[in-house]
Amino acid sequence: MGDFRYGVSELRALYRNGHSTPVEVVESILREIVTRDHVVGAYLDVHADAVRAAARSVTDRGDYKELPLGGIPVAIKDNICIEGRPTTCASRILDGYNSPFDATVVQKLRAAGAIILGKTNLDEFAMGSSTENSSRQITRNPWNLEKTPGGSSGGSAAAVAAGFAPAALGSDTGGSIRQPASLCGVVGVKPTYGRVSRYGLVAFASSLDQIGPMGRSVADVAIVLGAICGHDPSDSTSVNVDVPDFTADLDKGVKGLTIGVPWSFLSESMDAGVRENFDATVNAMKDAGATVKEIDLPHAEYGVAAYYIIANAEASANLARYDGVKYAFRSPDTTDLYSMYTRTRDQGFGEEVKRRILLGTYVLSAGYYDAYYKKAQQVRSLIIRDFENAWGGCDLIMAPTSPTPAFGLGEKMDDPITMYMNDVFTIPVNLAGLPAVSVPSGFSKDKLPYGVQLIGKAMDEATVLRGAAAVETAAAIEERAFE
Repeated sequence: MGDFRYGVSELRALYRNGHSTPVEVVESILREIVTRDHVVGAYLDVHADAVRAAARSVTDRGDYKELPLGGIPVAIKDNICIEGRPTTCASRILDGYNSPFDATVVQKLRAAGAIILGKTNLDEFAMGSSTENSSRQITRNPWNLEKTPGGSSGGSAAAVAAGFAPAALGSDTGGSIRQPASLCGVVGVKPTYGRVSRYGLVAFASSLDQIGPMGRSVADVAIVLGAICGHDPSDSTSVNVDVPDFTADLDKGVKGLTIGVPWSFLSESMDAGVRENFDATVNAMKDAGATVKEIDLPHAEYGVAAYYIIANAEASANLARYDGVKYAFRSPDTTDLYSMYTRTRDQGFGEEVKRRILLGTYVLSAGYYDAYYKKAQQVRSLIIRDFENAWGGCDLIMAPTSPTPAFGLGEKMDDPITMYMNDVFTIPVNLAGLPAVSVPSGFSKDKLPYGVQLIGKAMDEATVLRGAAAVETAAAIEERAFE
């Protein structure tokens, strides 16, 4: 089901060989979206006229073959600003808001020749693991329409998996790129904190959020990552370091690398099928020449608890600005300033967002700050130290991305704790600010994708992607969603 099956690398080859043009590619993708996306629900806003105009402009200029992303359509998660277009974060409280500027990553994509397709669905304000918390619509997994695509970047992952975009951008606060990438059978990168500018990303938890690419192959995300990285004076957390060619080492394999596996952390949390697939992937890395050793991350088990204190505390502060005063949604049934604040926020935010705001406000309140927020930050420091100790004996760390394959829509919505545990393997990476990639590694008996996660040292995305390329080669996945 679906005709468009080209990734970034394949499109670049087609363009350079004169076998296609951006106009032809854009028309093919738009047909796919019109024909199929009413079933999947990946997009919230498709900029069809602007997309066609951009494709004509790029094609007429003729220089797109020389640009890193020349003529490549890219989808954008709807918590990343695009000038003149709605930025809703899938929340009612941002109804009617159009961004007055492009996020830095969007500026960089345009400079690299990319064509911006539109905005993809997400859990409201990126708070969720299933893309069911959106106020707009539910997104479905293209491999099985009764399953979730994961979250919060589920719209971006589903768009790539279904053939509605060769690549997409998502954001990752506790696993929101990697987990949906795993569940949808695509590749997703969470860069080192500070590697990619957050200017123009609507903040959820500012010390954890990071923008990254999703694509159909490791080579594809390496190309997109290279285009969006770089220091940005508009983001005070942006790190001024050189941007390497992330594609340069993809064919070097893992021979000579040491991969650490934190078995004691992983052993009790995996679905049986995930464990079997992960074991097979570990053995494949050994066969490819890597040394695999057990490592210890003794405080990783406390990551989920620490994360949901730190992230919610930061969210409660970041979301205080949405009050109906200056822009977007304002409750129509207000009688005074107090009722405007309270009713706007009550009607504008969904249940999960309100839950997290309340929890975050509580842990920051007088009398509880030291017991909760301060303690969580201390745990975060211990997790960072665990990773620093691990790097003394290994080049990469490998783990499953998700403890289960894609689960049923509605299956976990009434049990927030079970939903939160979907990110048990991804959260420690965000707390430590490290780079990681999820790469497809096989399928369950029900033909649902599995993914493994490779974690690297800070600013060493090149080695992470090198390891991911080796996993991709070993898995040799030929099947595609929606066929």
